[in-house]
Amino acid sequence: MRVAIAGAGAVGRSIAAELVAGDHQVMLIERQEAQFEPHTVEQAEWVLADACELASLEDAGMHLCDVVIAATGDDKVNLVVALLAKTVFAVRRVVARVNDPANEWLFTEAWGVDVAVSTPRMLAAMVEEAVSVGDLVRLLTLRQGQANLVELTLPEDTPLAGRPVRDVHLPRDAALVTILRGGRVIVPQPDDPLEAGDELLFVAPTNVEDEIRRALGY
Repeated sequence: MRVAIAGAGAVGRSIAAELVAGDHQVMLIERQEAQFEPHTVEQAEWVLADACELASLEDAGMHLCDVVIAATGDDKVNLVVALLAKTVFAVRRVVARVNDPANEWLFTEAWGVDVAVSTPRMLAAMVEEAVSVGDLVRLLTLRQGQANLVELTLPEDTPLAGRPVRDVHLPRDAALVTILRGGRVIVPQPDDPLEAGDELLFVAPTNVEDEIRRALGY
């Protein structure tokens, strides 16, 4: 897979290193000479250019990329990169970094964004997930399908303990995708019993999250 990353700061370089380790072809686009450091990720292709300029993206071969990641520290730049990648170069998958959660509402398909990643929101969700038992926590928004990855940990006094998964009547648009139990990852089957302390991961749109809570007795 060929991946272009706009922004070669600490975040962009870290993403590039991970993708290179996974045997992907990576191109880093950086406009500031101070951050143009090819020696930090030697296996990646480095391009000194402005990722908001159409001509620069054409010269870099953006049309050959399967995925574009807008990873700069400027939300305006990330939106422009996403829009150009999707509308001009027809990139199949566009991922954009959200630096300010107040701007998250802009990072939608209208701006060419398939997946918006808000680091502050994700960190807050991880904290909530670590301390919240018996409440639904939104971990990640999947923009392309307008769905969320949400988690609920069953408390010690859950009425669902010992009952099979099939007894949980979820709304039509929600799916229980994983049960985390201790060190195990369980792909849920209808006859699998639930236990107190289980972490249940669901994929569901926002408008049915309250129905999930009710189905689980909350």
